[in-house]
Amino acid sequence: MNEAALRAAAAAAENRIPVVFFAFDFDPFAKGFVSSLAKPGGNLTGVFVRQIELAKKRIELTRQALPSARALWLLWDAVSRDQADAAVEVAREFGFAPHIIEATGEPPDYAAALAPLAEAPGAPLLIPASPRFYRDRAALIALVLERRIPAVSAFPEYAQAGALLSYGVTVTAVLRDMAPYVDRIAKGAKPGDIPIEQPTHFDMTINLKTAKALDLEISPVLIARADEVIE
Repeated sequence: MNEAALRAAAAAAENRIPVVFFAFDFDPFAKGFVSSLAKPGGNLTGVFVRQIELAKKRIELTRQALPSARALWLLWDAVSRDQADAAVEVAREFGFAPHIIEATGEPPDYAAALAPLAEAPGAPLLIPASPRFYRDRAALIALVLERRIPAVSAFPEYAQAGALLSYGVTVTAVLRDMAPYVDRIAKGAKPGDIPIEQPTHFDMTINLKTAKALDLEISPVLIARADEVIE
């Protein structure tokens, strides 16, 4: 659920109907949806993934996977600009020259957004957490691979679609974790009294098929750290 969807759901619920959300691309406290993460208050609770911090970790992993890369492309859309902005300084700290590119439209015009990648052939692309990008991941990754670009992404499902590497939560696993929230509320618990959960384990997936197709050598040390390796 993105920020706009939660805002619409909260407005429709009018503080009467319980709302269990998965905030995978925004901070529900910073955006004013809840009083605190420990005790949300009102009729909202759910799961919150700190994507800005995770974006920084993905840059670190990108440097480890691609030690000779100089440029780094940072993709963003209307709901993920804060992730791209946060990644800029971190990218410089790891020796990358960051370049932000925007995907606009609905559906987004990915071919137009990716056109600048020709200016730095082979430079990696960081794909943030975004409902649109997640929905369109197969088509997006196909376009990236056509351009022989290694993509680093927010969810394992991207690596399964052909991204070189991903680091983050598995969406289906988080959705399963939300089921107890619904059960507790159905048994009488107040949503505002149920702490908002923040996942503490994040999966790293490496796609060695993609690495081979792009003529890339991935460090055995990095491969050994991966939770899933696609061969």
